Amino acid sequence: MAVAIILLIAVDQIGDLRRGGTEAAGGCGETGGPIGHQSKGEVQWLESVAMTIPALPGARWLLLDEYTGEVGEADVVVGVCYEIDGLFVDPLPIPPPETFTLLGCDPAGPLRDVLGHLGTERAWLPSIALFPVHRQRPARCLWDEHGCTCVEELIDVTVVGRRPSATQEGLVDLDLSGYIRLLPEWGLPEDKPDVTGFRLAALDDEKLGECLDVADVFRKRPSPPVRPVTLIGFRPEAPWTGTIEGRKITASIMTLQCDGRTAGGAGLLSATVVTARPSKLGDGLLDITLDGGIEEPTPSGAREIFQTWYDGGPAESNLWARYDRLLQHEWSGLALCHRPQGLPDKPTEATYHLDGRFVTDIDAFYCAIGEAINGPGGYFGWNLDALDDCLRGGWGATSPFRLVWHHSDVARRHLAAGYDRPAHRLRDWGPSIGLDDLLRIFSEHDIEVEFR
Repeated sequence: MAVAIILLIAVDQIGDLRRGGTEAAGGCGETGGPIGHQSKGEVQWLESVAMTIPALPGARWLLLDEYTGEVGEADVVVGVCYEIDGLFVDPLPIPPPETFTLLGCDPAGPLRDVLGHLGTERAWLPSIALFPVHRQRPARCLWDEHGCTCVEELIDVTVVGRRPSATQEGLVDLDLSGYIRLLPEWGLPEDKPDVTGFRLAALDDEKLGECLDVADVFRKRPSPPVRPVTLIGFRPEAPWTGTIEGRKITASIMTLQCDGRTAGGAGLLSATVVTARPSKLGDGLLDITLDGGIEEPTPSGAREIFQTWYDGGPAESNLWARYDRLLQHEWSGLALCHRPQGLPDKPTEATYHLDGRFVTDIDAFYCAIGEAINGPGGYFGWNLDALDDCLRGGWGATSPFRLVWHHSDVARRHLAAGYDRPAHRLRDWGPSIGLDDLLRIFSEHDIEVEFR
């Protein structure tokens, strides 16, 4: 028997480094589950694609090749399988901070100011962006309104040392402790560009000065451990036939629901088949071992959240509140990927009630606002850019409307200004999104917020 598989595919556009690496409005099926930033993307629309493939009762995952064909060609179903061993893995802990040196530095603005506070917590900056001044711009270097794609960003930076520079009289060398904001699609910065120096800037483009060179930013770093991946009970689809060992698989991992619908949200697989053997799960099925391939696996605790949507989605509000912040982020990503299609927005001037009892961080807020607007398991943004986009219409509500925020004292205590360091999400570190930021966006869209 053949069944029609309905694919709900989120199409995103790349965000930018200068927003501090925040994940923008959506993205289903990219590395490590919901992006962003990574990735970082902002969902513009969702497209339903129907495909007919033979049924495999009980299968949970579909691999969809959206990458290897020509532009305009139909996506290809690589295969379906019962399980993917290695898809749900707890992320690695945040490593210790690295040390860097700005050589021949002429500091300005906040960077100059913190030099008077060495040895204290005030010798700290949220970000220092290094804009290379190329001798000759390389072909791989692209430009946008913020600068070139060779820029590197240091985050959570503490100035730990200062000394006169040997490069030029009047300049200083500054020793720093912090991190590099690494995005999976960009990789580790190993090769220093051919430059005459670097311009230094803060997140808001405020000038921090210049330096002639940097040390220990561009270097080889240990590669992350290879996480084995096995497709269990895998059935290849045409034209994926013949010898399997050595074959390259590049595909989005789509979730198969019990009603036959398919959505994104489970990651990107890019790997080579090492072994293929008959599976105990049925005739014609294979267990396929790959040489890694999932760069950022989904947290193991998210398996239960996937099961919730497999069973038809949340039946009541606040089920997300049992999870930690990392898993609340996964919850919002799956809410986006499973968002019902084709439903009109509710009329303007409507009133929505937000249950604020569990809004103890920004990810909890996104879960709560999604359910306030769209009911249990609802989505209405999973970062600030996404919220702003949802408020423009097309995501369940039409502004202006009234938002009654119950138990608002919880958010007043927890959504405060500061520096946000989400566990396991180094690339998202940056200035906290506080209650004032949310109220500003609501005000821009004529949303009346009533605190209770």
